[in-house]
Amino acid sequence: MTMPMRTEGPVRTRREGGVLEVTLDRPKANAIDLATSRAMGLVFRDFRDDETLRVAILRAAGDKFFCPGWDLKAAAAGDAVDGDYGVGGFGGLQELPNLNKPVIAAVNGICCGGGLELALSCDLILASRNATFALPEIRSGTVADAASIKLPKRIPYHVAMDLLLTGRWFDAEEALRWGLLKEITEPGDLLAKAWDLARLLESGPPLVYAAIKEVVREAEGRGFLDTLHRITKRHFPTVDRLYASEDQLEGARAFAEKRDPVWKGR
Repeated sequence: MTMPMRTEGPVRTRREGGVLEVTLDRPKANAIDLATSRAMGLVFRDFRDDETLRVAILRAAGDKFFCPGWDLKAAAAGDAVDGDYGVGGFGGLQELPNLNKPVIAAVNGICCGGGLELALSCDLILASRNATFALPEIRSGTVADAASIKLPKRIPYHVAMDLLLTGRWFDAEEALRWGLLKEITEPGDLLAKAWDLARLLESGPPLVYAAIKEVVREAEGRGFLDTLHRITKRHFPTVDRLYASEDQLEGARAFAEKRDPVWKGR
């Protein structure tokens, strides 16, 4: 299948080659209501299922906000906090099964609450120098649920607990220092840097990416020896497909012949 492009609405898409750019555009702050979350889930589901797409970039329109998370105005108007977020859960990414392709977050401006959880659902995060982050749920008497699970696995435990328990703001430099970010850019360079990274990944082996993502995901709930056994015995579907693929043989041949491999995704 080839996914349809969205040129209007709160979730827009465009593609160049195997790269899909997804733009969250919901003025004034890019907050996510139920309808927007469902739309994002459909976009990332179609990205997952389109074999011609290799990498996605998630960005937001404007310079002031990446995403503050849940739309409280929509909630006050009747959107239930436990409503239907769509196929991928909140923001289309957090619960989308079998998404075995790289996703890059390009973060500008304010990224807090569910917006930070959305960025944490991506594989790599680039941020502009004006980006600021927080998990302020504690101040409104609620739990940053996804962040409470993910953050202590991404950065030192005591740093994660500081951010979760205080809800304080931190800047891009601190986020980089703790390892949340791959890189900081100037605001005007953010999208170009994200595309450079996406094109680099687009040129890589998609079956290997798929295996890496499945192994990393499954390893979170398994012990080391169990996970390693499942890899070596080809119990992971992506690993089994990789080891039986033309790409696996092509990689070995290209190394032996001292040339760049030509990845076909099969």
